[in-house]
Amino acid sequence: MLIRKAVLVTVFALSAMEGFAAVKVDKVEYKGWKNCYRVTNGEIEAVVTGDVGPRVIRFGFVGGQNMFKEYAEQMGKSGEKDFQLRGGSRVWKAPEDPVATWAPDNVPVAIKMTPMGLIATAPVEPLTKLQKEIEISMEPTGTKVTVSHRITNHGLFPLEFAPWVLTMMAQGGMMVSGFPPRGTHPANLEATNPLVMWAYTDLSDPRWKFTKKFMTLRQDPNNSNAQKLGTFNKDTWAAYLLNGEAFVKRAQADPSKTYTDFGCSFETFTNNDFLEIETLGPVTKVQPEQTVEQVEHWGLYRNVKPAAITDEELTRVLEPLLR
Repeated sequence: MLIRKAVLVTVFALSAMEGFAAVKVDKVEYKGWKNCYRVTNGEIEAVVTGDVGPRVIRFGFVGGQNMFKEYAEQMGKSGEKDFQLRGGSRVWKAPEDPVATWAPDNVPVAIKMTPMGLIATAPVEPLTKLQKEIEISMEPTGTKVTVSHRITNHGLFPLEFAPWVLTMMAQGGMMVSGFPPRGTHPANLEATNPLVMWAYTDLSDPRWKFTKKFMTLRQDPNNSNAQKLGTFNKDTWAAYLLNGEAFVKRAQADPSKTYTDFGCSFETFTNNDFLEIETLGPVTKVQPEQTVEQVEHWGLYRNVKPAAITDEELTRVLEPLLR
């Protein structure tokens, strides 16, 4: 069993069009952590850590595979001096800073139950004076979840940064992300989006594949070379395909605002351990006691098996998931 022991069960009943539906939150032990919380509607489940974080360490169908990466040797541990990758999905501040961005999240978080899930709130970080929070709001039926990521500035001075959501996916799958709507020349002469590279980006790497409408990146456990690209899309989305299942996350971006890393609302990274799909909010001057938020919409789908990496095939398979 993935989740070995439920020690407390709280059920929140929600009205449905017909019959009864519910989102249930259980306090559970998970992979050595005594204080985790499982949010489920009976079809899908999300596990949030209470001993560290805030992290969503598991997301998948009930009894099925975890779509998220887990570092087995880091499960169940806490109190480390330095930041631990661990796995799962987290919220950071951008642009990336080797000290402030990588502030450890190795202490317990406060958990507040809600009718549709929970809110996990970390203590104020001693170094940055930032406080991070993740709220899970699960639909009572189906496979969709709204995940709100908040960062509050509890310092004495304004800070300029963007909320940055990084979701670490399990090994062996493929990321697909869409470019903004395509057009033709000479009908469409204006630029539509950046495609941002890092110093280690290698477009000749066979893990990358590009079509006119899509960018794909394959996670290869045998290739340790890091790869990363970023782009901007008003309707930011990415899918991760793994063993016939698909995790999809979406976020809205505002073209009128400034985004970090030469204007990225989406970034993806891979090495031999995991693949990361990341969304970013706009850069904001955050006043003391002000909060910024990045809202993502997650979904899970079965029997997602494109036969080829082509515009036609990826559109056929993914378009129904994005409607």
